[in-house]
Amino acid sequence: MSHQASFQKLKEYAQSQIIGQPKLINRLMIALLADGHLLVEGAPGLAKTRAIKVLGDCIEGDFHRVQFTPDLLPADLTGTDIYRPQDGSFKFQQGPLFHNLILADEINRAPAKVQSALLEAMAERQITVGSKTYTLPSLFLVMATQNPIEQEGTYPLPEAQLDRFLMHVTIEYPDAQAEKEILHLNRNEARQDYSEPSTESIVISQSDLFSARDEVLDVHMTENLETYLLELVLATRKPEAYGKDLENWLEYGASPRASIALDRCARTYAWLDNRDYVTPDDIQAIAFDVLRHRIILSYEAEAEGITTDRFINELIHRVAVP
Repeated sequence: MSHQASFQKLKEYAQSQIIGQPKLINRLMIALLADGHLLVEGAPGLAKTRAIKVLGDCIEGDFHRVQFTPDLLPADLTGTDIYRPQDGSFKFQQGPLFHNLILADEINRAPAKVQSALLEAMAERQITVGSKTYTLPSLFLVMATQNPIEQEGTYPLPEAQLDRFLMHVTIEYPDAQAEKEILHLNRNEARQDYSEPSTESIVISQSDLFSARDEVLDVHMTENLETYLLELVLATRKPEAYGKDLENWLEYGASPRASIALDRCARTYAWLDNRDYVTPDDIQAIAFDVLRHRIILSYEAEAEGITTDRFINELIHRVAVP
């Protein structure tokens, strides 16, 4: 079975287990194949935890969930040196960050020191405890969640740390038909709790995953499309070329990380669609999730009720498509 067929099978299985959230499934798979991290924002109960757990069950590796709270310490993530009185030595006890798939639940509930410990691990793929540095697994994906409803007592992520996430995905409530299917799935799973657990044969090895990542990098993008991709990112820094209104809406534009992320994600989006070439539609489809957290709007824009998604949508309509 080809790598594309394996991931198509994984996608179909995930959609059978996570009803009404096809976008979240797609973005999780893109993050996995593009070797990046995901920030997901949505109301409680929208299957954010379930999504990455299902993915973890189908990928060779281990999954760990960390509930972020105000009393969390950096050592609760990285691990710490444990004193052994029998021989007077210290032994390093690994923390949750040494797993392959990490769910950082409600990341904005924890203070800045904890957030920075996680973001350092995401960026450097290593952690430092005392004077020693420890390398994290080759397969390392963090999905962090934020609850948009309750903001009291939270610690918003600084823009420089938000930039480390490959994508910022917002998810909505499922429609009526999807919610009906959720009821049926929940009843079936409740019955299975009293029977033998079902075994799922979909398991993608890490070697196959790394090979698939190489295939994604080989997806063809024409020079014209590469120029278009860069023009979209550059337009977030100098929007005056596309209208005075856009210039007034913007405070700061996207960093070069946005160009890298847009390139990787557009190639992955095309690969998951069983194509070996990128189209303008691929770039536009993923642009919102790549740019949403990398743009800072002006006070005037916020006063007018302009959102980052509205700004990105205007850019897509105004930047010429090759």
